[in-house]
Amino acid sequence: METKKWHAYIILCADKTYYTGITNNLIKRIRAHNTGKGAKYTRGRTPVKLIYSEKVENESRARKREFEIKTLTRKEKEKLIKPPSTQSPLSSS
Repeated sequence: METKKWHAYIILCADKTYYTGITNNLIKRIRAHNTGKGAKYTRGRTPVKLIYSEKVENESRARKREFEIKTLTRKEKEKLIKPPSTQSPLSSS
């Protein structure tokens, strides 16, 4: 039996707000958000753009991770979305 892959994700809405959710079909879910069939929050804020996703083991873990992400401040979410550069200071001239 194949297990479904779950994702916790963050999308950027047209009004520059973030929406966090979970899904077991990321492409279908983003499409639903953009066609007005996703979450009520995103219906008036299209188009949306996927800016972060994280694979998780199962639906329970996805829900927990979603809650953790939702409790972050905007600044903390931005750090999660754009982790610090791993480029060495010596490699730039």
